[in-house]
Amino acid sequence: MKKALTLAAALLCTISGVTADIQAPPGADYTSTRKLSRAVSNILYGFMEIPEQIVRKNDQYGSKAGWSYGLVDGTSRTFKRMGYGFYELFTFHCPTYHGTFKPPYEKCGQINTIEMNPGQGLSEFPPTLGAEQFYHSRAQSW
Repeated sequence: MKKALTLAAALLCTISGVTADIQAPPGADYTSTRKLSRAVSNILYGFMEIPEQIVRKNDQYGSKAGWSYGLVDGTSRTFKRMGYGFYELFTFHCPTYHGTFKPPYEKCGQINTIEMNPGQGLSEFPPTLGAEQFYHSRAQSW
């Protein structure tokens, strides 16, 4: 009887393993549509890097550095965003980065690469100035 139950359990596990739902891979969120929207937003809103970097450098180093270093750094980031935007606009239908539609920005430390850290480098989409959105959840039990 124990052998029959063990065999039935093993058979059930095998069948359920074969018919299990396979989840999407991590790169499934990055599609050609997302690449196109990233390109359009980088072209249209890339200039928002200038005031964003002025504010960040002002908070970090002071007002003189904010208006000088922040302005120069923000302008540099604007041109990088626009360059990536036009590149992705013309290649949005092709998986160009390692066979995926992920953004081509790489980690800092390599030659001619841009950091993905939003505090120090480019994020996937341009920054938004103004009202920041914070999502908080608070669970209550009675």
